[in-house]
Amino acid sequence: MQHPARLLLPLLAAAFIPALHAAPAVDPRIDALLTELGKARAISAVQMSPDGSQLAWVVRTDGKDVIEVAKADGSGAHRVGAASGDCNETDPAWAPDSHRLAYVANCGSGQQKDLLIVDTQTKESPHHMASLPGVAQGFSWSPDGKSLGFLYVPNGTRRASAVYAAKPASGEIGVDGLEVQRVAAVDAGGGAVRLLSPEKLYAYEFAWSPDSQRIAYTAAPPPGDNNWWLAKLYVQNAQAQAKPDAIVDPSTVKGPLHGLQMALPRWSADGQRIGFIGGLMSDQGATGGDIYAVPACGGEPVNLTAGTTVTPAWFDWFRSDEMIVAHIRNGQSEVAEYGVTPTKATQEVLLFTLPASIGDGSAEMALSLSADRTKVAFVQSSYTEAPEVHAGPLSQVPPPAVTRINAALKPGWGKAESVEWDNEGHHVQGWLLYPANYDPKKSYPMIVTVHGGPSSAVIPRWPRMGFGGEPFSALGYFVFMPNPRGSFGQGEAYVQANRKDFGHGDLRDILAGIDAIEKKLPVDDKRLGLTGWSYGGFMSMFIPTQTQRFRAVVAGAGIANWQSYYGQNLIDQWMIPFFGASVYDDPQVYAKSSPIDFIKQTKSPTLVVVGDRDAECPAPQSFEYWHALRALGVPTSLVVYPNEGHHFVDPDHQRDVLQRALMWFEKYLPPSN
Repeated sequence: MQHPARLLLPLLAAAFIPALHAAPAVDPRIDALLTELGKARAISAVQMSPDGSQLAWVVRTDGKDVIEVAKADGSGAHRVGAASGDCNETDPAWAPDSHRLAYVANCGSGQQKDLLIVDTQTKESPHHMASLPGVAQGFSWSPDGKSLGFLYVPNGTRRASAVYAAKPASGEIGVDGLEVQRVAAVDAGGGAVRLLSPEKLYAYEFAWSPDSQRIAYTAAPPPGDNNWWLAKLYVQNAQAQAKPDAIVDPSTVKGPLHGLQMALPRWSADGQRIGFIGGLMSDQGATGGDIYAVPACGGEPVNLTAGTTVTPAWFDWFRSDEMIVAHIRNGQSEVAEYGVTPTKATQEVLLFTLPASIGDGSAEMALSLSADRTKVAFVQSSYTEAPEVHAGPLSQVPPPAVTRINAALKPGWGKAESVEWDNEGHHVQGWLLYPANYDPKKSYPMIVTVHGGPSSAVIPRWPRMGFGGEPFSALGYFVFMPNPRGSFGQGEAYVQANRKDFGHGDLRDILAGIDAIEKKLPVDDKRLGLTGWSYGGFMSMFIPTQTQRFRAVVAGAGIANWQSYYGQNLIDQWMIPFFGASVYDDPQVYAKSSPIDFIKQTKSPTLVVVGDRDAECPAPQSFEYWHALRALGVPTSLVVYPNEGHHFVDPDHQRDVLQRALMWFEKYLPPSN
């Protein structure tokens, strides 16, 4: 779970910081593996021009993000910004004319950013559109091309997301000023930024109406990190300070959407309806659920995909009676055409299935489509292929790679295989990586890696530097990455199957998967390891209190005590949908899933790692677990990383945390007999 809390212990954390500079000597194989992982160049975004003739992508180059423009087949790629390499260039957005490309340039170390625009058909230098002191994201042109809209925190000091490092806690808590993200716009010709949404609403996502006269957005009162789980859907005139109308409030609607989350508002082509994804979602940005539609003037939302056995993660209207949908099925990415009636959306054509992760950088599994919806572009990666831009016709054949940015990279881990099994009436899926240089005559240890969320899924992707399971395979382990109940990929009922039951039904699914693997492959049940981050970190703390099958554990950013976590957690609104009540109203539902309540049953040597400014899974939870293990005489180590949030950003820390995990398993769960 990538879930929030903000009770930080900077003085205690500081006591552990010197340990980062005193790591034990590194196995040369681990050092070589980490070096190889660091060679992948991140491609963080791609956008296709509306006429389908050009691409713009963001690629990491010499330590900076730069934007390159190319023809639709990837040829003729060249930079659009300054060639000096001193600027970070992000957020490309094509104007409807397919000539002009807007983007953000940050050429300094401060918060000042500049919104620039360049005509890709001429050799003119980029022009200045506006200055953006603060944090801006989510750029989208109005359909008429007269305005560029975006989400903006004026004078903001941190990225608007709970995964980034929280501000250090000091002074009187809960009374300081709040940074509010608002829908903003700037004229195509440049000028002052216009703030569209009210200052008392924190906006999360927005979309222009087809006639450019209105905007729809999800929003809640600040603080924004906390209240996404309470967001409503608003519609207002696309003018500064127009009064918004709340057309969907999940806390008051009837039916399956009641009390759940909303994401990705999208207007139908005729402007009469607004679609969105609604479901049980544990993190903003990790979108999954059913597709709903509501009249643009308000009314009762209709579940268009009720009973589906896939998880829609992204969609866009093609016509008012057709959608393009990217959904998750059994741990794979699928893109399909859906026919839409007033009450139902039904898959009509499955365009392609990929054992790979896809996305254009704007949202989870998002696709960049040409205006006529006949061409598509996205970044794709898998366990066998490093990230590349893929583009081409939106047909039943997956579009090919049009870049060779990472073509020289080869996987150092073993082959990947999807595994499926049934347990307690659920169909369950996961991914298994074989050890590098696998020999079926040998017996191998296996490391189980539990994903974050729980509303998420393991979908194959090229590993990044930092925490992950693939490197364990390179060192001679089987790596099992299950998608137990609570995960995306089997429909909304499956996602909700572990409500009020964290760590129990999902654990039984995982153990059944281990048993299924051991029946057909030479996995030594006496040499099982366990790891995970966020919700996976919680599971790595909880599972050893329920079974003795795991001989070594690495728990990243975990949760040891749901009851104390509730009190520490300043971002607590996510907990009600998952636990059914607050800890004050139903303490037992929290206690039944708290590792600390069963801690005396734990025997597994455990490495605990966390960032000292983690706003989702706060450092005190890791201290509490480590303290208990140490008191009980269980081998343990705690490493706290300075100035890191839930997602580590310092490359040295990313490398160090993975190195320590690899060495912990090498010590307590050696890959060879």
